[in-house]
Amino acid sequence: MIKFLLIIIFLIPLRFFKNIFWLIQWFFFIISFIFIIIISFNFNFLNVRFFFGVDLLSYIIILLSFWICRLIIIARFKLNNEIFFNSIFILILLLLMIALFLTFSSINLFIFYIFFEIRLIPTLILIIGWGYQPERIQAGVYLLFYTILASLPIIISIFYFYNRFYSLNFIFFKRSINLLLLYLCMNIVFLVKIPIYLIHLWLPKAHVEAPVSGSIILAGVILKLGGYGILRVISIFINIGLKFNFVFILIRIIGGILVSLICLRQRDIKSLIAYSSVAHIGLVLGGIITLNYWGITGSLIIIIAHGLCSSGLFCLANISYERIYSRRLFLNKGLINIIPRISLWWFLLISSNIAAPPSLNLIGEIILINSLIRWRWLIIFFLSFLSFFSAVYSLYLYSFSQHGKIFLGSYCYSIGFFREYLLLFLHWFPLNLLILKRELLVLWIYLNSLIKILICGINDVIILL
Repeated sequence: MIKFLLIIIFLIPLRFFKNIFWLIQWFFFIISFIFIIIISFNFNFLNVRFFFGVDLLSYIIILLSFWICRLIIIARFKLNNEIFFNSIFILILLLLMIALFLTFSSINLFIFYIFFEIRLIPTLILIIGWGYQPERIQAGVYLLFYTILASLPIIISIFYFYNRFYSLNFIFFKRSINLLLLYLCMNIVFLVKIPIYLIHLWLPKAHVEAPVSGSIILAGVILKLGGYGILRVISIFINIGLKFNFVFILIRIIGGILVSLICLRQRDIKSLIAYSSVAHIGLVLGGIITLNYWGITGSLIIIIAHGLCSSGLFCLANISYERIYSRRLFLNKGLINIIPRISLWWFLLISSNIAAPPSLNLIGEIILINSLIRWRWLIIFFLSFLSFFSAVYSLYLYSFSQHGKIFLGSYCYSIGFFREYLLLFLHWFPLNLLILKRELLVLWIYLNSLIKILICGINDVIILL
């Protein structure tokens, strides 16, 4: 994995040259395809160097990170035309990609924690430096303090794990821990990063005030850090999770319904999409902490699907903003009459957002709903409301923005550029193509579960002897 890290590091000097905006983008494109070629269906950590390695789970998330960073550069091409600190923007993006790559490829809990915190700095600079409104300072402070205050208790968990397992490598975390305090200290940072309802207020503020690049990286990768972290450590807390996970599932289900109702009264397009992310990603948490095979599998599928679908919706919101110069739903009306091609992409991505076939969201939500019903069948009543309101606010966003009377104060109605259609296609096409390769998204947990069952069986035989 060091070779990919070196490629990203050696891209940094290219930012000093002029007219290299597209060159960096093509390098990310090449890295993505090289990374696809080296795939292995082995459940172990491969290409281990120092404290870094890649298994199937981290491989999928790193590939998503490379893909999203390439799309960020395409989305921010206007920045290159305006010469608005574009070289510094590329530097911040590369540093963020390095931090994300090292976070997802670390096999050591302490190294994971270090880079988990380091990636906060480039994200904060993106929001504060290239945001649109003065409120971006407040949004950055919310993001900073929510993450830092929630991540401090994890240090206690790190000390305890080293004292218990004599190592901080994930592969040695085999024995279950039954301490409720340690369970909360370890997972609260991931619950904030997902984010779970009640501690989600930083997310809408960050999305609304961030530039399109910040919104894409937040929706595409940063929110996935919480799900990735819980997937890594959930096997340690199986016994304590069976007793207390119902609290988080109820918060997630009821909170998802309330957030869906909040979406129906939003006037800002980006704010509506951000709140919908809280509702969708909450389903990921519900699937993981049911502690069954289908739930964890469906959670990974929704992580990938939401990373592509939600970032594509933020790109569409930015495309409308560049024409109307406003994100208000009252002003973005009747767009299907003047830019019907963009309206087609609104329809395709919103239909994927409500899990219409053949999107990856469909198979993910089917698996997650089956997992939650298998956990407690009474929860089907809450899930029916959640699914219904999810479709309601998605259709509300599409019908309110694409139909109606055109705002007469608007004067710029560009049909669209090839760059914008390429950007939207590269969001939508993998989202609907990956359903053909879904075994890649489910095989890692099956192989890990199989090997743990074999290990537990061998240990039981040794104890009996």
